[in-house]
Amino acid sequence: MKLVVELVVVAAVLEVVLGDRIVVASQAVGHEHRQNPRGDDDAELIVKAGDRELGGVDDVDVGVAGHAAVEEGADALVEGAALVLSHEQEHRDAGLEQLERADMELMVGATYDNIMMVEGELDEASEAELLEALKVAHEEIKKQVTAQADRLKELETKEAELQDKIRDIMYTIPQMIDPSVPIGPDDSCNVEVQRFGDPVVPDYPIPYHVDIMESFDGIDLDAAGRVSGNGFYYLLGDIARLHEAVLAYARDFMIDKGFTYVIPPFMMHGDVVKGVMSFPEMDAMMYTMIGRFIDQTLDGAKLPLTLTSYSPCFRKEKGAHGIEERGIYRIHQFEKQEMIVVCKPEDSMTWYDKLWHNSVELFRSMEIPVRQLECCSGDLADLKVKSCDIEAWSPRQQKYFEVCSCSNLGDAQARRLRIRYKDENGKTQLAHTLNNTCVAPPRMLIAFLENHLQADGAVTIPAVLQPYMGGKTVLVPKEK
Repeated sequence: MKLVVELVVVAAVLEVVLGDRIVVASQAVGHEHRQNPRGDDDAELIVKAGDRELGGVDDVDVGVAGHAAVEEGADALVEGAALVLSHEQEHRDAGLEQLERADMELMVGATYDNIMMVEGELDEASEAELLEALKVAHEEIKKQVTAQADRLKELETKEAELQDKIRDIMYTIPQMIDPSVPIGPDDSCNVEVQRFGDPVVPDYPIPYHVDIMESFDGIDLDAAGRVSGNGFYYLLGDIARLHEAVLAYARDFMIDKGFTYVIPPFMMHGDVVKGVMSFPEMDAMMYTMIGRFIDQTLDGAKLPLTLTSYSPCFRKEKGAHGIEERGIYRIHQFEKQEMIVVCKPEDSMTWYDKLWHNSVELFRSMEIPVRQLECCSGDLADLKVKSCDIEAWSPRQQKYFEVCSCSNLGDAQARRLRIRYKDENGKTQLAHTLNNTCVAPPRMLIAFLENHLQADGAVTIPAVLQPYMGGKTVLVPKEK
């Protein structure tokens, strides 16, 4: 096949420089073919005809007539090669293998030799013209290849730009919410579901949480402001120890629930951030653990994966806030123990209930009253199918405030991060992901201190935290 292509290329180039001479060979080929339209020796007759007509001319005139003759003869020889291949295909289709590939190559080679013989008869001027024509054709092909490569590069760049646009549009499409989600424009339409523990209002005043901490020499906001600006803090002494005790207890609490403890990296690539969070969330916070499974196809038999991790967290807060959100309530830096679940779609709602119940159990074990608040449609982030807040009781404010947030994200994160699993039939499916805050101090310390504050200013330590506080049962304020 390569040889036939070469013949065609040579014939095309000869067409530029040769004349009428090959017409005679072409006519002879036609005569021979009419005399023997089907014989097995067609190829041989054609080659002989070409030889006879070309060989019958003693001299080659490098003029218009001579060039045309050689051109027509070359065409005839190329036609002969093509006919050889045509007959070979006919025999193959009929199931006959009478023409072996070696014979075909031999006959085509003979045809090629005839063309080379004609070329050999050209004078030096014609050879120069032939070489020049080949050079021009070569350069033209190079230009076309270069142009196609440039065009391909341009299209690849355009494809990448369009893929980015499609992905950005996809990121703005919200998740389909669960039918049980209350409908409402904002958090004012969130619905209280149930309470756990009796909210107590003591008969003595409860100071602001910063004042309670300062009574233990446990906080320095002024120094933090000088070092880092507003929204940061120094925790000291027993208050700092209490902060770490809550995190350690929450870690062990989740491990006892069968979760695997994880220490994740504190930095992540931008594509992971986009896959984990919606745009508004990305503007406010930068923390996750689910990115570990990006571009993974998991073994369905090993699902669910239940993980708990400690994370230092940072968030950008906007706007000015009142006194209730000063101190350590709304801050740029905090720490948390969280829960992550990767499961099959049919199991995600069951795990959603388990996760928020874990938070309730944890806070109740520390003797803090809480309630579950169902988030309405207007209060759901774009990726969430269903979400609820666990709110702790504040005796000083005599109201609840958020300390945990539990979310079922369906397949939204998995779709963005390409987290899949193989089901029992070997089919690839998108996993479902869920997350929940276990505890997030120092904010939760507000509820802890207010609910354990005694009339004399002391703070009691519940039994579950005493091992993490060196056996202390009570914190006593410093003498002023």
